[in-house]
Amino acid sequence: MVVGKIHGSEVPQDGLNSGHPPAVFSARGLTKLYASTGGVVHALNGVDLDLYAGEMVVLLGASGSGKSTLLNTLGGLDVPTTGTLFFKGQDLSSADESLLTRYRRNSVGFVFQFYNLIPSLTARENVGLITEIARDPMSPEEALRLVDLEDRMNHFPSQLSGGEQQRVAIARAIAKRPEVLLCDEPTGALDVRTGITVLGAIEEVNRRLGTLTVIITHNAAIAAMADRVIRLSDGRIIESFRNEKRVSVESLEW
Repeated sequence: MVVGKIHGSEVPQDGLNSGHPPAVFSARGLTKLYASTGGVVHALNGVDLDLYAGEMVVLLGASGSGKSTLLNTLGGLDVPTTGTLFFKGQDLSSADESLLTRYRRNSVGFVFQFYNLIPSLTARENVGLITEIARDPMSPEEALRLVDLEDRMNHFPSQLSGGEQQRVAIARAIAKRPEVLLCDEPTGALDVRTGITVLGAIEEVNRRLGTLTVIITHNAAIAAMADRVIRLSDGRIIESFRNEKRVSVESLEW
């Protein structure tokens, strides 16, 4: 069911604006321009978007579609050229670096394609780096239990498989109890079987903690696990729809 489009931007028509809690994110007219040797690149081109607490959202698109730029903007790693982006009523589009730093530290967990674990630290110690600076963190042990790694807490990254390392990265991201979990191609470096395990960990976090979870991917098969799927092309939202029923991660095939 397509939600609705006007000039490539999403027009919510699925009941989300009626009787729904206030949006966690509300974006209107987002653009992002980059200068390049070939001229100006429109990475985002008039994006309107609302995202809500507890949702599992998949952003689909080919390389260069704007999905990574949108994710980085939601995460406070980048700011739009024009347009507005509000996080729970706070204007991120005009925020200074100090505010964005606090926002990233306190409210957002990031999971990237590559794990970025510190080789000389155990899984528990890698997660502990975040819990030392967070406002109200869970313990490293609790975070690692959520991703089913309680038996691997004292192992170093070199002693863990790729899927286990990515699950440590997820535990590190959620240990601060973020309101938003942003995942950038979290299975991109993994085989199918291992990728299913990692997606299962992300799904468990979304279900257990109620964290707004956004996954960007070029793999359309992953879309079936989402509440809502948003497709981007040339910096615009070209399609948005809600799955009538989320498919279990174990049932995904690609």
